[in-house]
Amino acid sequence: MDRSQYTNIAKAWEFTETHARELESNALSDARIAADESGQLQGSAAQARLLGMLVRMTGASSVIVVGTGSLVETLHIAESLDGKGLLTAVDSTAQGIMLIRKAFASLQDSTDTTLRAVNAPARIFLPRLNANDYDLIVVAGDADNYAATFAQASRLLRDRGVIVFTDALALNSEHGGMLNAADRSAKAVAMRELLAAVESDEQFDSTLTPDGTGLLIAVKR
Repeated sequence: MDRSQYTNIAKAWEFTETHARELESNALSDARIAADESGQLQGSAAQARLLGMLVRMTGASSVIVVGTGSLVETLHIAESLDGKGLLTAVDSTAQGIMLIRKAFASLQDSTDTTLRAVNAPARIFLPRLNANDYDLIVVAGDADNYAATFAQASRLLRDRGVIVFTDALALNSEHGGMLNAADRSAKAVAMRELLAAVESDEQFDSTLTPDGTGLLIAVKR
């Protein structure tokens, strides 16, 4: 591709992100603002919509979201479950889980989805869950979440279950993330190691996409 094509791709990302923001419900928009103001900066709106679409495409009814302050992604997934199933949100920060529980409370009268919010590190909580019980796992936030969740993924997911890693390019790093080979921040290092681990795991088929700040999607064989 030439320079003009790369420029158009950047403009396309901006367009889709703006469009996704415009489509957010008032509840989602308010939740995003509240989270941002509390210091829990939220991820790409287009990425969150894609995660919601994955719920519908896969027919998922049992979903885990592991994320540090991933409120918008969690709410999109909750809406996409269409009032059924089980959604488990795992956040290691007290502030993040408080926002999620508040958002869940506002949904209780309008959904029959079972909403479970857990304030614990992924490496401690996930091993307690039943095996082969989940259709979709979404991972976001701190570097520690990724390897700890992938270590449990093959056990937790049903056959053809999907795990999605957000910010897979570590673009939230101030040093450029995976786009900069010299970036040795915790997130960039973790994402390089994760990519190698997922792509070499014979239990999964995977692909890396540039959606949002990078999505690594893997399907259990």
